[in-house]
Amino acid sequence: MKELIGSHDLLFVTLDTLRHDVAEELAAAGRTPNLVRALPGGLWERRHSPASFTYAAHQAFFAGFLPTPTTPGQHTRLFAAAFPGSETTGEQTWAFDAPDVVRALAGAGYHTVCVGGVGFFNGKSPLGGVLPALFAEAHWEPEFGVSAPRCFEAQLDRIATVLPTVPEERPLFLFVNVAAIHQPNRHYLSGADRDTRESHAAALEYVDRHIGRLFALATSRDRPCLVLLCSDHGTAYGEEGHSGHRHGHEVVWTVPYGQFVLEPGDWGKPGDWPGAEQ
Repeated sequence: MKELIGSHDLLFVTLDTLRHDVAEELAAAGRTPNLVRALPGGLWERRHSPASFTYAAHQAFFAGFLPTPTTPGQHTRLFAAAFPGSETTGEQTWAFDAPDVVRALAGAGYHTVCVGGVGFFNGKSPLGGVLPALFAEAHWEPEFGVSAPRCFEAQLDRIATVLPTVPEERPLFLFVNVAAIHQPNRHYLSGADRDTRESHAAALEYVDRHIGRLFALATSRDRPCLVLLCSDHGTAYGEEGHSGHRHGHEVVWTVPYGQFVLEPGDWGKPGDWPGAEQ
């Protein structure tokens, strides 16, 4: 990443609450073709989240503690807030003298934009305003939230209006927290009256149908774009008696991760995708 600062836009997407096992199964079954197309080798990387719920995970992410590979050993971090004694900052790490990557990128000339999803990004309370306040520009509407069946499409509509306002000469850091997979997700599975692992999967299929439009938008500024795509934590649907998250079950800590560079034109024009205004 260090060599890309300034020349590349950066898109960081958190698919809130997405379980690794569900993401992996759907990819193998051909049910998420757009994500498979984007991911290196068509595969999700299995990693461990630094936290079991959204707020804590994103505070860690922005400080440079992205989900950690599950293989043993030390793993050099992609970027890191500099602090004495760090053992996972290497030659390829972009280390910065700022408390978080958002303000570090702003200091490097980036325009920073947050398009929130779950309640920790809604700005409706002091707590819900903490993470959005890091950004130069932050957007949230009820239509982006967990109870809106078209929430991801609404976020994409907003992004489509925001990107043309960013000066062409400035690189962009776009952060998107996608709420669709978070409970409640029963509305993505026909006939469902409660949230289940199956409705969780159906929510991911909904996101996959529209993720190509996000990639097309991210590369519409004629700059290459580094993409970080991951979940912040998983969630339980009755495994060993557990429900939800903010606890230490394996399905909560284990998350999917992907990292890749998109070039302009790789995903066509934003208007080519379902839901886009023609």
